Amino acid sequence: MTEERITEVETPSGNTHTHTEIIRESEPRRSGGAGWIILVVLVIAVLIGAFVLMQGSEAEIAKDNAIAGAADSVGNAAESVGSAADAAADKIAE
Repeated sequence: MTEERITEVETPSGNTHTHTEIIRESEPRRSGGAGWIILVVLVIAVLIGAFVLMQGSEAEIAKDNAIAGAADSVGNAAESVGSAADAAADKIAE
């Protein structure tokens, strides 16, 4: 719907000025769905990023556990060598 407003203003000196204002009511703008598509893509990207981050974290934990297990094995081997050396020293001392 279009509405036209005409305003006439008269100055103290007698001059008349006319101002015309046209007011149009437009239909509300509708989104084409691009906002929803961007939101879905963003959520998928966040989920993929979280998955990759978790996998990297699990790999780091597995690596740390492997290093700890290897260090424990080296410690056990050193203890065995020490025990064998003590036993050999005891046999020589007899």
